[in-house]
Parts: sequence; C-alpha cells; structure tokens
Amino acid sequence: MRCLIVDDEPLAQQVIEEFAGRVHFLEIIGKCSSATEAIEVMRNTAVDLIFLDIHMPRLSGLDFIKSLYNPPQFILVTAYSEYALQGFNVNATDYLMKPVPFDRFLKAVNKAYELYRLRNKATDNAEPPAQKYLLVKSGYQTVKVMIDSILFIEGLKDYVKIHTDGKKPILSLLTMKGLVVSLPAAKFMRIHKSYIVATDRITTISRNRVMIGDKWIPVGENYREEFRKRIFEKPDLK
Repeated sequence: MRCLIVDDEPLAQQVIEEFAGRVHFLEIIGKCSSATEAIEVMRNTAVDLIFLDIHMPRLSGLDFIKSLYNPPQFILVTAYSEYALQGFNVNATDYLMKPVPFDRFLKAVNKAYELYRLRNKATDNAEPPAQKYLLVKSGYQTVKVMIDSILFIEGLKDYVKIHTDGKKPILSLLTMKGLVVSLPAAKFMRIHKSYIVATDRITTISRNRVMIGDKWIPVGENYREEFRKRIFEKPDLK
C-alpha cells in the first residue's frame, strides 16, 4: 500500500515511518507537515492510505478529509481522544492515540490492508464496460460506428459494407474474421461467409434465410447448425 504521513510534528512522522518500515505491505511515499502539502502530493501521486494528524496549521485533518472528493483510506493519529467519534463519522479506518505502541499500529494497518485487498478484488472482478462503438477506416477518414446502429455486415471481395440504421452503408478495408473478433459475441453472429448479422435485428426467419430490415440474408450451410442452436436452442428445426 502506498502511504502518506501527514503530521506537523517531525517526531511523530519519524515514529510512523519507522513502524511502517517493519511492515512488508506498506510503502511510505511521502511525509507532509500540513494538509495543503498533502493535497499537492496527491495531485501527482496515487495514495492508498494516509496516516493523518488532526491538529495542524491552516487546515485540520478532519477538514482535509471532508475536502477530498474520493479520499483514500486514512488512519487518524492524534493526542486528543475527544476527536475519536468525529474520526469515525468521517469513515476513518482506525484511530490511534499518541504515543502509538507498535502492536496497536500493526492492528490498524492490518485492518487497512484487508479493506484494500477486498476493494481491489471487487474491482478486478467487475465486468468491463460494454463496447459501444467501432472506429473503422473508410477511404481517407476514420468513422465512428455505434454498435447498436449496426444491422448487418456484408463481406465483398476486397472490403466490407457495414449496414446501419438510416444511413448509407460504410465501406471499409476490413476482414470478416477481424470483425467477428471485434464485435460483441452476445449481439452478433456470422451466418454466412459473406454476412455477419445483429441477431436482435432479425425480424423473420424462413428456411435458410433471415430478414433484417427489407433484406433477405442467406444462412450458409456451414453456419446453419450453430445458427439454429443460437436462435432456437435446438439443432434440428426444419
């Protein structure tokens, strides 16, 4: 964890730095004697945990926390027990009284580390944002094509033709194989060597062809079984 010490007492900074040096998952990236100094550091450096004094010149520790839009974790380190309740009201990870014994310091940072790991795990497991558009070269221009506007894609000899809602087709020197990989698999399917379709845009299915808009599109022999499984969830619809 990347840690910042914010305290106007050099001796207090020294104690926290020494304690942190004994803990393998802590890295002290800076020491500040005021909240305004800390703000400058945080503009340029990511911080996971702040060891924060409450009584400091110009801006108190509590006011500093309240000024942050998305504060990191912080552990309050102070000589004033009367601020404990206020500390927890601003979601302090822990509250340490000076002089700080090492065992109490260790308990506080272990708590912070567990929260850090849980948050990182939740971020890692979060689903990536849905793809919304493709950028394709068309002539001498790069065109932004919204995924939801695509009806179907037609492969021609040396290029593809992307058919979209209410617009003339977009011609591009892309390959069908590359487009299959680029498009979200949940929405698009290749049903013929020359056609990729948006499955939710299919309005009619008749034997071995489908209709999208006013165009009938063939379902190639090599793609029929997979298409039937995908659309009907059974392989043998006649």
